[in-house]
Amino acid sequence: MNHKKLAADILQLVGGDKNIASVTNCMTRLRFHLNDVKKADVEAIKKLKGVQGVVTKNGQFQIVIGTDVGNVCEEIQTLGDFEENAAAGNEEKKGIIASFFGTLTAIFQPVIPALAGSGMIKALLALMVAFKLVDNASQTYQIFSAFGDALFYFLPFILAFSAAKRFKCNPYVAAVLAGVLLHPSFTGLNTGDAVKLFEIIPVTMISYSGSVVPILLIVWVQSYIERFANKISPKPVKIFLAPMITVIGTGIVGIVIAGPLGNLVGQVIAVGFNWLNEYAGWVIPVLMGTFCPFFIMTGMHYCFAPIQTIQYATLGYGTILGPGMLASNIAQGTAALVAGFRSKNKELKQLGISSGVTGLMGITEPALYGVNLRLKKPLYASMIGGFAAGLYAGITGIHTFSSTTAGIFALPVYIGGDGFNNVINAGVTIVISIVVTAAATLIIGFEDPKEEEEREDLPDRSIEPERSDKAVKISIDSPLTGNIIPLKEVKDEVFSSGIVGKGAAVVPEKGEVAAPEDCVVESIFDTGHAIGLKTMDGVELLIHVGLDTVELKGKYFEVHVKQGEKAARGQLLISFDIQGIKEAGYDVTTPIVVANTPDYLDVLAKKVGKAGEDLITILK
Repeated sequence: MNHKKLAADILQLVGGDKNIASVTNCMTRLRFHLNDVKKADVEAIKKLKGVQGVVTKNGQFQIVIGTDVGNVCEEIQTLGDFEENAAAGNEEKKGIIASFFGTLTAIFQPVIPALAGSGMIKALLALMVAFKLVDNASQTYQIFSAFGDALFYFLPFILAFSAAKRFKCNPYVAAVLAGVLLHPSFTGLNTGDAVKLFEIIPVTMISYSGSVVPILLIVWVQSYIERFANKISPKPVKIFLAPMITVIGTGIVGIVIAGPLGNLVGQVIAVGFNWLNEYAGWVIPVLMGTFCPFFIMTGMHYCFAPIQTIQYATLGYGTILGPGMLASNIAQGTAALVAGFRSKNKELKQLGISSGVTGLMGITEPALYGVNLRLKKPLYASMIGGFAAGLYAGITGIHTFSSTTAGIFALPVYIGGDGFNNVINAGVTIVISIVVTAAATLIIGFEDPKEEEEREDLPDRSIEPERSDKAVKISIDSPLTGNIIPLKEVKDEVFSSGIVGKGAAVVPEKGEVAAPEDCVVESIFDTGHAIGLKTMDGVELLIHVGLDTVELKGKYFEVHVKQGEKAARGQLLISFDIQGIKEAGYDVTTPIVVANTPDYLDVLAKKVGKAGEDLITILK
C-alpha cells in the first residue's frame, strides 16, 4: 500500500485540509471531524485502493483502512495543520440546532451515571423513611441525605468540568469558576441588599446551587477568554498569568452577565414546562413512551436531561424523562422477552430472554438493537405498549423525585409527596406496559429466523466439497473470558459487516486480554484499547476491546507488552477496567477478527456460549 498516495487522495476527497477540524485514528479507521460532511465524496473514497469502507457515526466521518491506518494517518497529518481549523470550529455549518443538541448531549452524557446513582440513593432514603427504618431528624438521615444531594448541590462543578471538555478549555479552571458561584464569601452577599463590583457594576445575586444553564454559559465564555489569555501571555509567565486573566475576566462576565442570563433562561424553560404540565400534562409521557426508542437511537434522550434537572431544582420533582421512559423501557424489555420465548431459533431465544430482562431493569439497548429493531414488528408492539402506559402515566400525573435508570427497580424514586398514590400509579404504568406490549407482540407476531439462516459463516460445501474436505484447520482460542455473540450483532457496522475480517465477538467477564496462541505483537495502539497479533501459523488477529473506546484515550487500559515482542500462549497482553468503561458510557463488547481473512478458504467462528477453546477455526 502506498500510504502517501492514499493519504493525499483521502485528503482531497474529504474536502481538502480546510474542511478538516481534526483527524485521529484507532486500530482500523481514520476518524475525521469535518467542518462540512457534505463536501466529502463518499463514493469516490470507497473506491480508493486501500479503503475498506466509510462510516458516519457519533459526529465522526470514519474511513476504514485496516491495520495500516496508523501510517496513513501520519501521512495525512504531515500534509496539513488542522489545529487552526479545530480552534475556529464550524458549528454553523452543521446547523445551529444540531450543534446545540450535540453540545448538550456531549456535556450531559458523562454525568448520567452520577445522576442515576445519586437519584437511587435519594430513593433508598425515601424508602427507609417511608418504612420507618430511619427518622428524618436522625444523624443517619443527614448522612445519607448528603450522599444523595451532594451531586445536585454541587452540580455546577460537575457540569463545569464536562462542559470544559466540550468547549476545549481547561476543565480545572472551569471548576474554579464554579467554585466562585458557590463560595461562602460570594453567596453570603445574597442578603437582599444591592451588590456592586467596584461600587459601580451591579451584580444580580442568585442561588447557583443545583443550577444548570448559568455554568454552561460561563464555561462557554471561558473558552474565548482563555484562548485570548493564552495568546497574549508571555511564555515565561504564561503558567500563572493566563489562568489568572481567565478566572478574573470570566468571573466578572459570569456573575454580571452570563450567570443571571443563564438563570433567566432556566426560569423561562421551567415556566414553559410547568405550563405544559398544568394544561397538557399527559402529552410528554405519551410522546416519550411512544418514541423513546428513536430518541435513544439518535442520542436525543440525553438532551432532555438538563430540562429535567431544572425541574428538580425549581419544582422538586421531574416529569420529562422518568414517566415516559418507564413506560417505554418496560415495553422494550417485554417485547424482547416475548420474542425470545416464542422464537424457535436458539440464538434469538437466548438473546431475547437475556436482553428482555435487562430491558425491564431499564437498560434497553441490547433489546432494542439485538431483537426489536432487528425483527421490526416487536418494535412496533413496544411503541403501542409505550403509548398506552405513557397515556396512563400522563393522565395520573406521576412524577419522579430523583433521577435514575427507568426500570422496575426505579419505583422508589416515585416515593414522595403525600401518600403512596404516585408510586402506586407508577406500578400500574409498569403493568399496563407489560400487558399491552405482550398482547401486541403476540397479535402482530414476527418472522422467526431459521437456524440455517443464522449460519452465514459456514463454508458452502455444495460448491467446493473437495476443497473443504481437504482443508487444513487452524484453531484459535479465545483471548478473553466471557460470552460469545456473533460478529454481525456487534453494534458497529465496520465489524458487523465483516469489512475488517471474519471472526467473533466476546462480551468480557474479566478485564484481561491474553495471547490466544504463541504469537508476535504486530501492532498495539497507544491507548491500549486494541492490539494486532500474528500467530506462528501466520494468522493476523485484531482484538478490539470495546466499541469506540479509542475516545477514552487510554483511560481504564494497561498494556503489558510492546510492539514486536513475542508472546506465549496465555500471556497477559492488556488489562482493562470493565466497570469503568461501562460507567463512561461505552460498550465493552470485544470483536476478535482475522485481519487477513482473504488469505484463507474460510473463517468459522462459534456464535454462542462461553468463550474458550476453538473460538475461531480457519480453513487453509
